[in-house]
Amino acid sequence: MKSTCFLGAFAAVVVACRPSTVPAPARGPAVAVIPAPVSLSLRGNAPFVLGDSAAIVVDAPNDSAMRVANALAALLRPPTGFAIPTTTSAGATPRHAIRLRLDGARGELGDEGYALEVRPDSVHIAARTAAGLFHGVQTLRQLLPYAIESENSQTTGVTQWTIPPVSIVDRPRFIWRGAMLDVARHFFTVDEVKQFIDILALYKLNTLHLHLADDQGWRIEIKSRPTLLAAAVTQVGGGPGGYYTQADYSEIVRYAGERFITVVPEIDMPAHSNAMLVSFPELSCGKRAPALYTGIEVGFSALCPDKEDTYRLLDDIIREISGLTPGPYFHIGGDEVQALTREQYARFIERVQDIVTKNGKRMVGWEEIGRARLLPGTLSQQWFTDSARNSLVPGVQLIMSPGKKVYIDQKYDSTTELGLSWAGFVEVRTSYDWDPATYVPGATEANVAGVEAPLWSETIRNMTAAQQLIMPRLPAVAEVGWTPQGARNWEDFRQRLAPHARRWRLLGINYYASPQIAW
Repeated sequence: MKSTCFLGAFAAVVVACRPSTVPAPARGPAVAVIPAPVSLSLRGNAPFVLGDSAAIVVDAPNDSAMRVANALAALLRPPTGFAIPTTTSAGATPRHAIRLRLDGARGELGDEGYALEVRPDSVHIAARTAAGLFHGVQTLRQLLPYAIESENSQTTGVTQWTIPPVSIVDRPRFIWRGAMLDVARHFFTVDEVKQFIDILALYKLNTLHLHLADDQGWRIEIKSRPTLLAAAVTQVGGGPGGYYTQADYSEIVRYAGERFITVVPEIDMPAHSNAMLVSFPELSCGKRAPALYTGIEVGFSALCPDKEDTYRLLDDIIREISGLTPGPYFHIGGDEVQALTREQYARFIERVQDIVTKNGKRMVGWEEIGRARLLPGTLSQQWFTDSARNSLVPGVQLIMSPGKKVYIDQKYDSTTELGLSWAGFVEVRTSYDWDPATYVPGATEANVAGVEAPLWSETIRNMTAAQQLIMPRLPAVAEVGWTPQGARNWEDFRQRLAPHARRWRLLGINYYASPQIAW
């Protein structure tokens, strides 16, 4: 079934952008959890029934665990109409309760894993960390009827909220499981970024990479360099653009952190820097003079690597953004540099690497940074070549973002209106059927930090249009990053994916009804 929504040129207009009919309530698998857990078994007893006497119990006082409990209660109350109090108790689990337990002895769960057991009279989620509890809650959410996503108990039509009797022990394969949102080509509001974060959280993705500056726009306030905002007023194709105040950015970081998602800010350099250079044209070594730009051509801009003022400017930018970002990473871009020599480029990357380190962060960059001498702990993001030879150096791990697999800004097929196609068509199975540990010759699982799906925004102007490119490919990428390779199977995944459409519709998430999935 194809979507019958109307998407004007570059999604300038979006009207009723949903598949034309409600997906039929196909039976599907008994347990449609995505990503697939490491270990899942169906118990032989009766399901748990969430009733009006249900409560959520946290084992011991812990602010992070209680935050997870309160978030779960906030999810369950509107569709069920039940009070669902949250309490702390180390005693016996009350009947009809959901118990959340932090257990430091569960080393096999790692930093993000969880154990979930559904009994007829109670539900138990255990983890070493609050992040693990949160991921366990997302699995519990998917085990409930899809109407749990409703905002009103009067409209669900559900007479009994049952959870199948399962026993799950689960932990992620990779530590980096993320998506990138390009807010530079087209600007997205704080609320739209929060919608993006909510999708990441549902599928246990833990990293939000924000592409905050490019040739077309500068998107974050730098108080020591206020003139940078001169290039916040446009975007691809024209339009008003926009930017985040430091308070806005902090709100995004806070919202993501509550969902155990790390924000990784990116300021692309030395190329893709036209917006920066609009305010500092004396620092340009590009192919043409800086000016506000609304096209999609790349490679014409470059910061001068031989001017000390370049590094003073970058120090101010990196220092202020790093101070607002509790996560350990700062992304410097580093891709598609055409105006500098190889030697100039390497020297630039090494100087900026020192600035990033001085400000307490680990440097992340696109794969081209492998041409420079990289410090241990650096992350290199593979995107274009199928060889990581430049980045396979001691202490440097790869983030796998091959364009031909997980660039979710690419078209699904030749009929797709939104998206680009330089990497080819990227259907759901294309995003699913590959192994990050063996994709590039010479790399092993030890070389790979994880996977990330970039969403470049040349062709999208709002989150509704973005969601059509994100969904349903992002759940596929989430399973690639979480589930052991030997436990993944395309046919099984497509069967589990189909029932999620009903959940997305209640959440107001637009999606592409891929013909590869039996919706």
